[in-house]
Amino acid sequence: MTHDLVTALRPLLTAEASAEAYASGAEPADLEQAVWLRLLERLDAHDPPHDPQAWLRRTVRTEARRARRTVRHETPWAGDPADTAGTGGGDPELLALAAARRGVLRDAGRRLPGRCPRLLEALLSPHDPTYRDIAGELGISQGSLGPERSRCLGCLRRLLAPEVASG
Repeated sequence: MTHDLVTALRPLLTAEASAEAYASGAEPADLEQAVWLRLLERLDAHDPPHDPQAWLRRTVRTEARRARRTVRHETPWAGDPADTAGTGGGDPELLALAAARRGVLRDAGRRLPGRCPRLLEALLSPHDPTYRDIAGELGISQGSLGPERSRCLGCLRRLLAPEVASG
């Protein structure tokens, strides 16, 4: 039954995710993966949707709203946060602090489970690889990279929380 349901819903999910992705700031593949995960959770709980098409449309919109909130709250750093003078890191003390922070981050990353250490190494690479490059290097689909990155960063936050609190 699960295989039939997935086969039947795949075209609808692809269309719905593509339609919602641009406005949410998410990749269509990330929305699709999130919806498949929700469906598997329901099926695992022996609670299949009564109207799978309506459930799928609602779930895509819910995941798109979640992605929109996440994008709104995440802002990329324009530079090194320790470089308060905006000098680009010319101050030896700031360079030493930044190197120490990178070392702590890399050490913590190596203690993470699964593919997380390799993923974080790739994300921190000075070569600035694309998601496609990283996915190819790790042997996973590009659509899996965003959720995998989120899980790894959550693990990293939990791992570093005691160190940040004590520092």
